[in-house]
Amino acid sequence: MKRVAAIDCGTNSLRLLVADVTVPEASSGPGAAGELKDLERRMEIVRLGQDVDRTGRLAPEALERTFAVCREYAAVIKGLGAEQVRFVATSASRDAENREDFVRGVRDILGVEPEVITGDQEAEFSFIGATRDLTGRADLARPFLVVDIGGGSTEFVLGTDSVRAARSVDVGCVRMTERHLVRGGEAHPSPGHRPSTSATHASLTDPPTPGQISAMKADIAAALDRAGETVPLNEAATLVGLAGSVTTVAAIARGLEGYDSGAIHHSVISLAEVREITERLLTSTHAERAAIPVLHPGRVDVIGAGALVLLSVMERTGAEKVIASEHDILDGIAWSLAG
Repeated sequence: MKRVAAIDCGTNSLRLLVADVTVPEASSGPGAAGELKDLERRMEIVRLGQDVDRTGRLAPEALERTFAVCREYAAVIKGLGAEQVRFVATSASRDAENREDFVRGVRDILGVEPEVITGDQEAEFSFIGATRDLTGRADLARPFLVVDIGGGSTEFVLGTDSVRAARSVDVGCVRMTERHLVRGGEAHPSPGHRPSTSATHASLTDPPTPGQISAMKADIAAALDRAGETVPLNEAATLVGLAGSVTTVAAIARGLEGYDSGAIHHSVISLAEVREITERLLTSTHAERAAIPVLHPGRVDVIGAGALVLLSVMERTGAEKVIASEHDILDGIAWSLAG
């Protein structure tokens, strides 16, 4: 058994997992999955990718929000005595001209070099994290299509026991919101340690206009075309959805009053439910979305775009349902530390 700490830094959120990981002995036989036992799992909305799509740079206030949470996580990691730490950074920090400022700050705080991974690496971690505890289920048809809808990008990974094909495309809930739903193409998060109830609501067209939604759909459709060049989307037998947009849609579908990871993990959402929730989110105002009890304040203005990405994926693949997974890239990073 090894105690490890995994950190996933995306466009919208910064997440931490401290876990005890046990890898099965070779004598355990095929199908033995090992065990990953959570000790601490945290998520904070830091919006590192604020305006990256427009400016090509990480904003100073976004970096400070991220570093502030890194300091909190460093204290947790030290307190729990993790033996190894791995910090993986994804879409926003790949795109930024000043990513060295980000790398230097993380190294100073956590003592580890952040790994700015490729989309393919991101996809592989996501697949391992999402499917390791599904491989023994005889009721699920293969292959799995794992779809990880992030803030700046979405990863598509097709495989059974291992990855067969993967593709990352630059479509995510934050990127789509800033590109299509913000008046004048600018979004200005509230100042301070973390974004307040919304990172963009002062500049949003709220609710979106039909023209904005159409433009967003066209952008997503083009991204799905690109993904389909590498990943045969129509071969998916079981669709597994990851990350905050999917788990939030699952929580809304279940009518949860508060976020309940146990109720969300491996819950099944139908195409009809996703379609109804997406329509609701895209026709509601900021205040109406903020009143949804289970909706994290940092997702109020990006959840409509995230839900639309999910709906578009389901319609393109012909999936009648999606399995929401709480296990994702973060778990894949933790497994990688176990050897």
